[in-house]
Order: sequence, then structure tokens, then C-alpha cells
Amino acid sequence: MGEPVQLVGGFRALLMQGLHPRAMRGVVQNSTLMDPEQIWPRFLRTTEFVRVRTYGTRAEAELAGARVRRMHASLTAYDPDRGERYRLDDPDALRWVHVGEVDSYLTVARRAGVPLSRADADRFVAEWRRAAELVGLNPRDVPGSVGEMADYIEGERPGLYLVPEAAHPLRISAGARLPARLAPLRPVFPLGTTLALATLPGWARRLYRLPATPVESLWATLTLKALHQGVRVVPPGLRYGPDARRARRLMSAA
Repeated sequence: MGEPVQLVGGFRALLMQGLHPRAMRGVVQNSTLMDPEQIWPRFLRTTEFVRVRTYGTRAEAELAGARVRRMHASLTAYDPDRGERYRLDDPDALRWVHVGEVDSYLTVARRAGVPLSRADADRFVAEWRRAAELVGLNPRDVPGSVGEMADYIEGERPGLYLVPEAAHPLRISAGARLPARLAPLRPVFPLGTTLALATLPGWARRLYRLPATPVESLWATLTLKALHQGVRVVPPGLRYGPDARRARRLMSAA
């Protein structure tokens, strides 16, 4: 999780999550996702939650999870497909959001060349069941291995699409407004989104009305490998953030 290339994994997770109609409508109807002024603050809030959930103490992670559960339980959205309102803690939507994130981080890591055996990958998926519990899901109700995750995604495909009221992610990322001090980083959003879109499976790219040929997939893999290898020349003390460095020290000591 500490590898810098996982910035792309975060973008990809949002794209996968956005294909679930209820998950996306919950965001569109209850947040400022479409406001260019609010994209950066929202990005920071999401990043902070991921940081605490990944590297925080059990108490810190549970506190962050409790805040998310309270928020989801207090908000509703309207589903025009079924003609009904639903709470944002709808288990089906939360399960897809969870799997979209796990699948994205794992996919980006493996395609970038992060050394992971099949057992490592299965253990990664199983460990993420604790993250599912933080947002209110029963850990036994989410995939616990790469195979189970693949089967779940395949089973969900018939109900996935980009809801018409949602802006295309490329348009959102191109319009993102950053604080003046970060203005030079503005191209990162559309570039990161473009690369993340190319890492999606072909069927998902088609749902975003984008080409879905082997060319985009090959470009994404080669780019991820180049990025990952490029940052490896940076010393670990600079390559990893403080939380990731601390986690590595704790793992080494254990």
C-alpha cells in the first residue's frame, strides 16, 4: 500500500466504484463531487481515511470507521431504476465499493511489478475483510481470495453502468482546481485518470465509452512498470511516506 504507484490504484478504485449505480448515485446526490472547487478537499479526505485505515492503530481505524458508518446511515439517495430511496449503507453498494478498491490496489501492484505470489495476493484480499468491517459489512460477506473476488465481479457485471447524471471522470479530472501552491500538479489528475482508465478491464472501459483494445492495456502495464521501476532509484527513506516507513520497521522487527 505504501508504493507510490498506488496513487494510480486509488484513481482506479474510484472508477470501478463509480460503475455501481447505487454507489454512484449516493455520491452524486449527497456530495460536491461535481464541483471543481471541492475535488481537491474531497480527495484529501478520502486519502486521509485510507491512510488511517491502513496504518493507524486499531482505535484510530475504528474511530474513522465509526464516522463513516454514521454518515452513511444518516444519508439517503433516490434510485430511479427501482423507484425507491435507499440508505447509503446499502450492503450491496458498500460491498462493490470495497471490492473495487481491493481489486484496484492489487491489480496495479501486480501489473507494476510489485513482487507478490499467488498466496500473497490471496492473503491481501483476506486481510482487507477487516476494512470491510470498518464500514459496516460482515467480513464473511465479502470475497476472501482472488478467485472469490473475480467471481463476485463477474456476477455483478450485468447491473453495472455509468449513471447518466454523473459526469465522465475525464471531464471531472480536467476541471479539478487545486490550491495555488499545487497548481503545477494540476496535470496529475487527468493523467492519473487516463492511466487508471487504461488499467480497467475491457468491459469496464466500454462502460465509460472508451476504446477497449489490447493496446490500452499494454500501454497501462508498461507505464506502471516504468513508474514503479523509476521510483525505486529513490532511497526508501524518501520513496515511502512516514506511515509506510514506520510499518516497514514494525514488520521487520516482528
